[in-house]
Amino acid sequence: MPLLTEENLHWQAKAREVAEKFVRPVAKKYDTIQQYPWEIRDAIASAGLFGVWIPKRYGGSGGRDWNVMNLCLVVEQLSRACGGVGVLFAVNALGSFPILVGGTEEQKQKYLPRIARGETLIAFCLSEKGAGSDAGGLKVRATQVGSNWQIDGEKKWTTNGGAADLYTVFAVSDPTSKSRRISAFLVEKGDPGFSIGKVEDKMGIRCVPVVETCFRNVKVGVDRLLGGVPGHGFKHAMETLDLARPGVAAQAMGLAQGALEYATVYTSKRQQFGAPVSSFQMVQKMLADMAMKTEAARQLVYAAAGGIDEGVPNVTKLSAMCKCYATDVAMEVTTDAVQLFGGYGYMKDYPIEKYMRDAKITQIYEGTNQVQRMVIARHITKEAMGLDKLLGQYIPSEEQDVYEGGAS
Repeated sequence: MPLLTEENLHWQAKAREVAEKFVRPVAKKYDTIQQYPWEIRDAIASAGLFGVWIPKRYGGSGGRDWNVMNLCLVVEQLSRACGGVGVLFAVNALGSFPILVGGTEEQKQKYLPRIARGETLIAFCLSEKGAGSDAGGLKVRATQVGSNWQIDGEKKWTTNGGAADLYTVFAVSDPTSKSRRISAFLVEKGDPGFSIGKVEDKMGIRCVPVVETCFRNVKVGVDRLLGGVPGHGFKHAMETLDLARPGVAAQAMGLAQGALEYATVYTSKRQQFGAPVSSFQMVQKMLADMAMKTEAARQLVYAAAGGIDEGVPNVTKLSAMCKCYATDVAMEVTTDAVQLFGGYGYMKDYPIEKYMRDAKITQIYEGTNQVQRMVIARHITKEAMGLDKLLGQYIPSEEQDVYEGGAS
């Protein structure tokens, strides 16, 4: 794990302060009413947290290109108090990473400072009803009409939709092309023809809206075509997900840590058979396993985030690994925490069931964990080809197996 710098520790402490002062006291309220907590947005903005992943030259506090480590540290602390608020924050990184990786200098100068100040909220419009894991199967169309582009269709599962002022929208701009089929566009909240459709009633992360976004003859100028050149949208989307998945992993890891803390306190106070529940060996085993897996997830998330910031190769594999492992851990740890609370864990009077509900989505969005395992396997299989010269001489061939009596 990379050592945390003074800057990292500063933003980690700031985020924890916001989480304990502004988030935890109202987490249950906003989960119940399923409304966007604007006062929490204001607190996050006042603390300067919306700029932690954005470079300083665009009004943020990040490094030369971005700062995924700072993003993960903030998401982790916010998610310890409320997984929904962790998403509320992190989705702005997801929406703005396409601008960072593919935007023109004019687009970066126009939008990123406002996002860094928390004045502009942003959403990421990739998924559709028939295109989730298959990000290449989009149906939303973008057609060039004179000097403008016209966008038509519907997007599904737009997190932050309705609250956001700006939307990064991926659409098919050239259906005849295989490699340059998709482009990305920047759509603003007030653009004619753009509207919010169905607002989803969710199991978890209920304080942040997830909606359908509708595009009916939405016309945008060429200045809103991401990068100014069509056909690079799929590349921008994949690069964005590589940068954003550690943030999902940090959300999951924060949820696991928060649930573990609640479970540790509760089992130390809860008396059964004349002793604290935490004194029973079966409970101790559960707590120990929860703690080990949460810490292992943290090490992997920090390693991935630090590696991305340092420009290590094979970012896609690292990103998939930390997302997949940390989110599986979060589901396991939060479920075990509910078990440790016993019957009380199943009741909404106690905070722990919310952690389990919030954790589930982390295994699904920004690439299901089944897809992440496919991505990881694909990369290690490619790497095995490079290891063949080193290790192949020690692996008997099928012919040798037969000759030596290893097969009949």
